[in-house]
Amino acid sequence: MTMTFQRAKRSQAKLRLAIAGPSGSGKTYGALLIAKGLGGRVAVIDTEQNSSTLYDTLAEFDVLNLQPPYRPERFIEAIKSAEAAGYDVVIIDSISHEWNGAGGCLELNDEIAKTKYRGNTWSAWNETTPRHRAFVDTILASKCHIIATMRSKTETAQVEENGRKAVKKLGMKSEQREGAEYEFTTVLDLVHDGHYATASKDRSGMFGGDPQRITEDTGRKLATWLAGAQPQVSLASTVAGALPVAVESPSRPVDDQPAQPDELKYMFAVAEGLGFAPQGLKQLIGEMYNVSNSRDLTSGQVGNIIRTIKEIGGHN
Repeated sequence: MTMTFQRAKRSQAKLRLAIAGPSGSGKTYGALLIAKGLGGRVAVIDTEQNSSTLYDTLAEFDVLNLQPPYRPERFIEAIKSAEAAGYDVVIIDSISHEWNGAGGCLELNDEIAKTKYRGNTWSAWNETTPRHRAFVDTILASKCHIIATMRSKTETAQVEENGRKAVKKLGMKSEQREGAEYEFTTVLDLVHDGHYATASKDRSGMFGGDPQRITEDTGRKLATWLAGAQPQVSLASTVAGALPVAVESPSRPVDDQPAQPDELKYMFAVAEGLGFAPQGLKQLIGEMYNVSNSRDLTSGQVGNIIRTIKEIGGHN
């Protein structure tokens, strides 16, 4: 079978944006403003009791009121229906319901455990995880721009200070599966006041520094960034058991930063989950980037390795 490479162009890519925040922080409002700035027809998959219709004067959009049970397959069907109808931007408000909503993955896993595995929830994840993964893959493969909102809550931990136990705030945690943020181009964390956001992840390089106000212009700038491509990494398809060939073109400056410990941890977790032996992962890293120590990788390189691992599917 002939394999053909083509020059990578960002204009061929679609936006994968997540907006996270607590109740009342303006996730739906911000998503609609960005969608309006991106341009084109907008569809909203609404799991929040049709609350998006409160903003019908903010932007022109069509809405699907998605009701429980929030099975991954129902979200997949809704996304594909939006694609078939020719929408340019799809807002999923919110993907937290797919995880912890009524009939979402957490409840689904408990049901599978009770009916098939005598209550063993660990074994049940062997069935639930592929269904959740299919939902994520549908987002990543969509022909539309995807804006997904996620609920977040304050994460706390009990610590000991001066011999006394105290509750310490660790920050905000999104209500989705651990590592969900790695699937998106950019993740914006909203604060309550004035629809301002900071980026916990940003491959566009647009959201560094101080919190920025989310406006329609944010969407226009993202559209411009998507259209103004610099060549990116193009990876060869893999044949059974073979390692991919990587062709790397100049990286964007945002990807040149040293990989963070949590990024490396996630890379190893993905590799282990897909059956990669440590030696196989080390060989892959060496062939792609001529690096013997994973700590020498950049953030962008880690992202490319994770995508490659998922493409291979654990052949090693």
